[in-house]
Amino acid sequence: MLLHIPAVLTPEELAHARSLLLAAPWQDGRSTAGQQAVQVKNNLQLPPESNAARELAALVRSALFRHPLYMSAALPHTLMTPMFNCYQGGMTYGSHVDNAIRRDPLSGQNVRTDVSCTLFFSDPEEYEGGELVVEDTYGTHSVRLPAGDAILYPSTSLHRVEPVSAGARLASFMWTQSMVRNDTRRAMLFDIDMAILQLRQKVGDCEEVMSLTATYHNLLREWAEV
Repeated sequence: MLLHIPAVLTPEELAHARSLLLAAPWQDGRSTAGQQAVQVKNNLQLPPESNAARELAALVRSALFRHPLYMSAALPHTLMTPMFNCYQGGMTYGSHVDNAIRRDPLSGQNVRTDVSCTLFFSDPEEYEGGELVVEDTYGTHSVRLPAGDAILYPSTSLHRVEPVSAGARLASFMWTQSMVRNDTRRAMLFDIDMAILQLRQKVGDCEEVMSLTATYHNLLREWAEV
């Protein structure tokens, strides 16, 4: 499931984050790449242990956890510490699949990568190129979102970042270990949850809505790992 999550950050949070990113100590992004990815990765990243990265990671984590679409779609068990990258001057990241298991750079905890997320800090008008291209069973999707918005997609997807030919593309990237590791099941639960929300707004907590809610929780109880 590929899902656009709008307005993850408030305007005030976005402005503060951008000011931190513009003054941050960037390093070669290949230092955090795996064996496969290092061959196709060319970008800049913030050292996760830097003060700016720690403050930004806390901001992003808090923003995601308060957003109902993220919570419903990702069903997070563990959110790996958000990290931050910059693409400029032709930088790119070729086609790759994210490692199945990643070690959190701060806690050292191993995280299974079920759901990948990119949160944009630059508006599309501020740079040229830089599309996130995700390939899945439904085709190829090209993503350029407004600053403050995020995209969720299965970590099993082949994806890439096209070269940035002008300007700078600033973003956060992170992985979630979901309580429900299977993407098809997560998508089904998300669809049911959204249907419950829409029905509740139209008809309230009637018997049919309560029955559907029970079905949702029974499926979650059947499939979740906690």
